[in-house]
Amino acid sequence: MTWRALSNQALSRSISTLHPQATATSHFSVSSPSCIVHIALQTPSHSGVGDLLSYASERPLAPGTLVRVPLGSREVLGVVWDADEATGELPDGATLRPIAGVLDGVAPLASPWRRLVAFAARYYQRALGEVALAALPPQLRDLRPEQLARRLRRPGTASEFSQNAIQNIALTTEQESARTRIASENGPFLLFGSTGSGKTEVYLRCVQETLEADPTAQALVMVPEINLTPQLEERFVGRFAPRFGAGAVVSLHSGMTNPQRLKSWLAAHSGAARIVLGTRMAVFASLPRLQLIVVDEEHDPSYKQQEGARYSARDLAIWRGREQGAKVLLGSATPSLESWHASDPTVGRYLRLEMPSRIGAGALARVRRVDMNQQPRRTVFSAPLLAAITERVARGEQSMVLLNRRGYAPVLHCVDCGWKSDCPHCSAHQVFHKTDRTLRCHHCGYTVRVPFHCPTCGSPDIHPMGRGTEQLEEQLGALLRNVQRPDGNPARITRIDADTTKAKGALEAQLAQVHAGEVDVLVGTQMIAKGHDFRRITLVAAVQPDGALFSSDFRAPERLFALLMQAAGRAGRDAAYMAAQGTQCEMWVQSFHPQHPVFEALRTHDYPAFAAQQLKEREEAAMPPFSYQALVRADARTQEVAQGFLSAATAAAHTAQLPGLPDGTVILFPPVPLTIQRVANVERAQMLMESSSRAALQRFLAAWQPVLQATRSQPAHKGLIRWLVDVDPLAI
Repeated sequence: MTWRALSNQALSRSISTLHPQATATSHFSVSSPSCIVHIALQTPSHSGVGDLLSYASERPLAPGTLVRVPLGSREVLGVVWDADEATGELPDGATLRPIAGVLDGVAPLASPWRRLVAFAARYYQRALGEVALAALPPQLRDLRPEQLARRLRRPGTASEFSQNAIQNIALTTEQESARTRIASENGPFLLFGSTGSGKTEVYLRCVQETLEADPTAQALVMVPEINLTPQLEERFVGRFAPRFGAGAVVSLHSGMTNPQRLKSWLAAHSGAARIVLGTRMAVFASLPRLQLIVVDEEHDPSYKQQEGARYSARDLAIWRGREQGAKVLLGSATPSLESWHASDPTVGRYLRLEMPSRIGAGALARVRRVDMNQQPRRTVFSAPLLAAITERVARGEQSMVLLNRRGYAPVLHCVDCGWKSDCPHCSAHQVFHKTDRTLRCHHCGYTVRVPFHCPTCGSPDIHPMGRGTEQLEEQLGALLRNVQRPDGNPARITRIDADTTKAKGALEAQLAQVHAGEVDVLVGTQMIAKGHDFRRITLVAAVQPDGALFSSDFRAPERLFALLMQAAGRAGRDAAYMAAQGTQCEMWVQSFHPQHPVFEALRTHDYPAFAAQQLKEREEAAMPPFSYQALVRADARTQEVAQGFLSAATAAAHTAQLPGLPDGTVILFPPVPLTIQRVANVERAQMLMESSSRAALQRFLAAWQPVLQATRSQPAHKGLIRWLVDVDPLAI
């Protein structure tokens, strides 16, 4: 791989023409450098600066060394990169600015890490330094060498565990078969196991065997949302801290403070941490001895970054495992269709391991569908569903009600004039939150108090339209107010969503109440549908799932099926409890389209049948995974400017006959507004690219980057705010 040559224009930004100023930490002569080092800095790809900038150093520095360097009037963190990645010569008479300092306390970042960053930057069409520096802990970017040295000298606070190691749980035949194949074959592996089948125990055993076989080996375990699966972190610490020490397991996720993230990153980078447990950002963790990568709930869209470099952590995990010689294990009860297709024996990219049986749990939930066409108008809870919930409360069992929409109602409206609570800054409604009497935009955050009268006509007759989790909680409270638990106390209802879990520790406290049996009916969004081991829930209900059935996004049915299957898996997870109660777990679905194929497949818990039907449709329509896509999005002050930029860039690509266009292997579709086309007073447009060849699409995107930059600089597109490329987009 050869990165763009350092142009004279880009180079001039790092040499003395920037009026270099000597700083307190500058130790080198500006005019007489003994060697030149090439540094990756956090500069965006559209800045035109280039991937690497050259600086002067008094001594050779190994690739991967962390340094502080001047950039304009600032001093920033940089990574010394391989010399063969930069080409070009200094202009005659030019002098380089010296580096300001070396972070000697941190070992150089290894070549496998640098190759991962370089691949991600190239594939996702971002600048090399932008990806490299974003992958490092934020606090590391701000520390000077002497500050880092003081931090590294601080004694650790972790203490060794004194208790004996937790004994391994005996594996079932299915688990043992999966473990054996993972140990003896190369993979990558797709562990397709039903909810409650014991996938986590397989992860634990594979990690244990990897670490015991090699005293320096490291493992990376990724989860979609660390705050939603606290019990997973608890299990890993409980299993491995007694065996390998208190610092053997560290976490990396955005919920940590900057000092915590730096401490975990340094432990992983030095090899002191044997296991890194984290979210998508952890795929870039510096793990020099990495031998195993686990991606739990690999289907979850949270693994796709939606800001900056829009990478897929799952896909990068596959690439990293192959590049670094580490085994990769993807796990899910509802795999992504891309992974399911890749594990088809006729395709053979992944090895599929199946665990269909539940362990220590009752049978899979019986699915009951309610045809809402037969219910009275405006019914929220049908009579059969309400009776079932009432029965569970009376027996002391728990129920879960799922609605993937927070707030009280999606919109307020005026009965007299038709006014709606539209956001003044977005092409979306402000959501009514009854708890604090506010109208809140979930896109830009704009919040106002609920008006007492219609702002347009003055009528006091304004009412909520639609329903959110707040309203469900309120209505259930009214419907169950006379229902008693076995102890004679009234039913207890709790809501868990993004609004009730804002405070630190709130989610953990609410989940603890559920696990302790202090909640009878749990209402919530997708936050409660995945990753939780609720032992007393015997009924799960989805009250309004139809919205995703007819979405313009071709992935919507896949997401809905996965969400409902995951939600159904929260019921009946304790076979002994179910037997003692003498009950059967159920999944209720209220729908105006109960015979839809999604619900038919859900009824039989038949993911393979659902996947086969979806893949057939996608193959006929030449959709992923049978084709490859990318989006270019433009944000501007007006929709005309946004679409005009995309149209002009398309015309320029055809004029230049970029690779893939003359032979038709790459198709460019016309630009269109996004579904929510205005957010925070910024108009958004996008255009889709598609190809049957991943390589052809990548060649086109690489050649199109300078065309996009040149188009951006034209006076006609002065109103453009930003543009970005999204490779393998998950939402169109």
